[in-house]
Amino acid sequence: MKFASWNVNSVRLRQNLIADWLERHDPDVLMMQEIKCETAAFPADFFKERGYASAVVGQKSYNGVATLVKADRTEIVTDHLPGFNNPAARYVEIRTQGLVFGNLYLPNGNSGGEEGYATKLAFFEALTARAEHYLREETDFIFAGDYNVCPAAGDCAPGALAPDDALVRPQTRAAFRRLIWLGLTDALRALHPTETLYTFWDYQAGAWQRNSGIRIDHALLSPRVAERLVSVFPDKDERAMERPSDHVPLLVTLRDKTEG
Repeated sequence: MKFASWNVNSVRLRQNLIADWLERHDPDVLMMQEIKCETAAFPADFFKERGYASAVVGQKSYNGVATLVKADRTEIVTDHLPGFNNPAARYVEIRTQGLVFGNLYLPNGNSGGEEGYATKLAFFEALTARAEHYLREETDFIFAGDYNVCPAAGDCAPGALAPDDALVRPQTRAAFRRLIWLGLTDALRALHPTETLYTFWDYQAGAWQRNSGIRIDHALLSPRVAERLVSVFPDKDERAMERPSDHVPLLVTLRDKTEG
């Protein structure tokens, strides 16, 4: 099976780009972040015509997450992250094909001063608790989305971010490591441990043309899911499209459970 995560930076603005990508790659699941529309305004019928059911948690003009599933029915487990007491639309969790998919848009942490940064760490804390819950239950799960963290120095082009940026602060990286230390697998680094691969290029200062990117979109896999990992790559070609998102899709392939 194939699943992907993509911060689309406005689903209505880019729905045709998304549809074209779906047709070319045919994923079973697509987790989108920063859809920037209320739930009722999400183009669910547009994607239904293309064979995808939608699980949407929207918010006017900001944030918002939506998961597309190539299935007749999608079971929404929760429309918020348990333990994260903030009204922003940043999480939706669904269950399909024996897997739980947590679709997340973690706070950036650079606005709102220390309170804004504390919100970022609070999300990490709640996500860690959610992972611990599923590990105790021996549930197979995937937490994917825009984590707004560069886990290591190699995930950020030189000069792309200031040293004190919330995406690279020591506390941010430590929070991400705590998830990994629970026993989760960073899908991309499992197969490409040292390769320079980015998922985001800013619209400003010619970042795309200079390849001044950062890796902030991640797929973390629970242990049995990690054993099924076949391939993973950021689809860099999407950044060169007309009026693209500043993020590109992260596409992951897993072996089916029946395969050896």
